[in-house]
Amino acid sequence: MARRNIKGLETTLGYRFKSRAVLERALTHASTRSDQSKGEDNERLEFLGDRVLGLAIAELLIERDPKASEGALARRFNRLVRKETCARVGRSINLGPLMVLSSAEDDSGGRDKDTILADAIEALLAAIFLEAGFAVVRDVIRLLWSPLLDGLPETVADAKSMLQEWAQGQGLPLPRYVEIERKGPDHAPVFTTEVSIDGKKPARGSGANKRAAEQAAASAMLAREGVIRGIPTDE
Repeated sequence: MARRNIKGLETTLGYRFKSRAVLERALTHASTRSDQSKGEDNERLEFLGDRVLGLAIAELLIERDPKASEGALARRFNRLVRKETCARVGRSINLGPLMVLSSAEDDSGGRDKDTILADAIEALLAAIFLEAGFAVVRDVIRLLWSPLLDGLPETVADAKSMLQEWAQGQGLPLPRYVEIERKGPDHAPVFTTEVSIDGKKPARGSGANKRAAEQAAASAMLAREGVIRGIPTDE
């Protein structure tokens, strides 16, 4: 990594790294394991950085809106910490060109892949946390995420949208909806739908139409997973 490029990154972050080795580790992708000349990669740092980011964002959201409900906070939180958002932040600071990748990953466009960029930004945050502590990395996170925070919609999302965002934020597959039952007369039917996500127990909901049943099922899963206490199902 060129010294001037590192200096540019540090200027953007408002933080100067004490250890070049720690910084290089944060920017080294796991694909380099096949290259005998490479040292440690950033996977363990990414694991730590994910938690550091989550705490900083949760604190910021509560501070920003003391009256927001748990459900509203959860929706905003998931939008801010999911991989796509982290990758967006990585692009905003031009992180891709600084990363250390295997030649194969580099050739396949790895420097602009969401997962790789997201892992790198989280690893970078972990490196700052280890060197300087939470207060310093919190300031960096607020600097980098504030443009996204200001752009968050304040309207309440429906249950299906919220469940999809939550699943993406957890690194899970997208929800799948299946109609289980329809009963009642034609003029007043009741639909029952089941929503499933790989790795999670399915949940069911009922409504006067298919959309309402899907919303109810999504709301039931969100409530069971502790994301919300209950939100409108938009029947």
